Amino acid sequence: MEKVVGVRFKKAGKIYYFSPEELDLTVGDGVVVETARGIEYGLVVVAPKMVPEEEVVSPLKSVLRKATEEDTCVYQENKEKEKEAFKLCQQKIQEHELPMKLVDVEYTFDVSKIIFYFTAEGRVDFRNLVKDLAAVFRTRIELRQIGVRDEAKMLGGLASCGRILCCHSILGDFQPVSIRMAKQQHLSLNPTKISGICGRLMCCLKYESDDYENRECGRKKSGAPVAEDGEFETHEE
Repeated sequence: MEKVVGVRFKKAGKIYYFSPEELDLTVGDGVVVETARGIEYGLVVVAPKMVPEEEVVSPLKSVLRKATEEDTCVYQENKEKEKEAFKLCQQKIQEHELPMKLVDVEYTFDVSKIIFYFTAEGRVDFRNLVKDLAAVFRTRIELRQIGVRDEAKMLGGLASCGRILCCHSILGDFQPVSIRMAKQQHLSLNPTKISGICGRLMCCLKYESDDYENRECGRKKSGAPVAEDGEFETHEE
């Protein structure tokens, strides 16, 4: 068995596991850890627990330290810097007349790299933009193109149900969603009715999919009629 602690770096982001070593950590604690991107600040969302070794992705890195007041201040300062970096990058994009939309900016905790997230219809030659940004910030610059679902997750918004987007508030990872799920749940196949603000199928179609799948399997075993497209047949009086 291996002792792990779950850490999240963004709201509704993916949970990553680290070794807590001998640190006394609880949910909500800030921690400083080393990741593939460098030193990062995150929040504990899963308290230390024991899991089978086969469930751990090796090598399991350790939590460097429980975040100090100074660490938290650095993290907050970086958040303020991100706002300024966003404005400057937006200005540079306009100057170079690049066909891209800036979505978000992220500083690594140790300011060793700044990541600019953007969307675009196709490939964008942003080499001159990177040179300009590197000259201003004097650190490593990474421009990362993302899809429309990731854009919605970062920016947030209200879904058709009137609640904050699931991907922005509660979903750590995107789950595969198919039109079959809408058919199983007898929903209108009108794209405007089953698509989110990102233009893709709504993530919530996945929530009850397993229940409908089990119900369909149960009807097949009992010999009840099931439509070929996966919908349950209905009979009007």
